[in-house]
Amino acid sequence: MKEVSFSELFARALNGVPCTVVGLVDDPDAVPEDLPVGDWRRPAQKSDLAVLDLCEGVTMDVGCGPGRMAAALVERGHDVLAIDVVAESVRLARERGVVALQHDVFEALPHEGRWTTVLLADGNVGIGGDPEALLRRVRELVEPRGRVVVDLAGPGVGIASRWARLQCGDTVSRPFRWSVVGVDAIDELARSAGFEVLTLHVVDDRWTAVLGDAAPASGVGETS
Repeated sequence: MKEVSFSELFARALNGVPCTVVGLVDDPDAVPEDLPVGDWRRPAQKSDLAVLDLCEGVTMDVGCGPGRMAAALVERGHDVLAIDVVAESVRLARERGVVALQHDVFEALPHEGRWTTVLLADGNVGIGGDPEALLRRVRELVEPRGRVVVDLAGPGVGIASRWARLQCGDTVSRPFRWSVVGVDAIDELARSAGFEVLTLHVVDDRWTAVLGDAAPASGVGETS
């Protein structure tokens, strides 16, 4: 089987080639999962908009993909910078009118320490396979009273980190590290990175946390 970079295979998926997440090096019996590219390329839906309601002020969208979340923020009048390591993601985001950069979140970024919100949508708290390291990095990006809006998996997941590959036909990506963070693990994870969980929200079984420096009345907002 031919092996290529993650970015090359992800770009194919963004352009309509069916792609699955497979080849978990430390869990070879795991069932392959379809990459939900169609969800990422469509316009923002109800649960997306509920997540975006939690974003305030100038916002950085980390791991923006083809830009549906960032584009919806722009439509709402936010100043937004979207970043992604995949060039095709950046191109598609720009086509939607988003200011986007091909950039790794762990590299130097514009206006560090001055972002009001950093958005980690669609499970992007798992980028790099070390959620604590990612949130510590994000801590450097937001202003002192800024916030991080984080999509999470549901209860009972904890934190699961593993190696994975993408597969399109007879081509696979090089292994990459990824994590999944459940809502039950976010309190401890946030504290370890220097945040507190300000609020938790669930819309249509989609869990989202808002992290920040202080913890006024924490609560769970539920919308059917």
